Amino acid sequence: MKLRNDIKINGKLYPKGSEISGLKIYPFFLFHMLAFGLSGFVMAYSDEGPPTLFLYLFGGIAILSYIVFYLTFFGRDEVKWMFINSALGLFGIYTEINWILSFFGKVVGNYPLSVHVIPFLFYILYTFLIRQALIDLTNSRENLARRKMVDQFYVTASTLLYTYIYFANR
Repeated sequence: MKLRNDIKINGKLYPKGSEISGLKIYPFFLFHMLAFGLSGFVMAYSDEGPPTLFLYLFGGIAILSYIVFYLTFFGRDEVKWMFINSALGLFGIYTEINWILSFFGKVVGNYPLSVHVIPFLFYILYTFLIRQALIDLTNSRENLARRKMVDQFYVTASTLLYTYIYFANR
């Protein structure tokens, strides 16, 4: 992975343009974001959840921090792609969160729109990280032909999965 900005990891400075192993990035962030995302999900959708303002402060600080790291690791164009992907993926997010809530006898419509913001944003950040890992695992970042295939696979697989879950839960 080629860094888009300078960063310090465990006290060692890695300058912009440095190549570092994805093993220094993905395991930590996948675990860390999963923990924060799950806690945000539980807080947002629990019967005795915290006030929405607390949820926004808790999740908002974490989400802003992740975006800063994403800009450092992946660059502005990739982060832009994340937001484009998220706009296309609202169907998937809605479908999967509705599916998860179904295990608790609930649906997205049981909650006001304001409650969904933090879980949806964590979902966007997590799926972005999965796509970045897929790009690096297939060595597609610098190979445009392979990258195009990986992107097509990602979009097709995601769309099929979301459609299956949507219709399976109707």
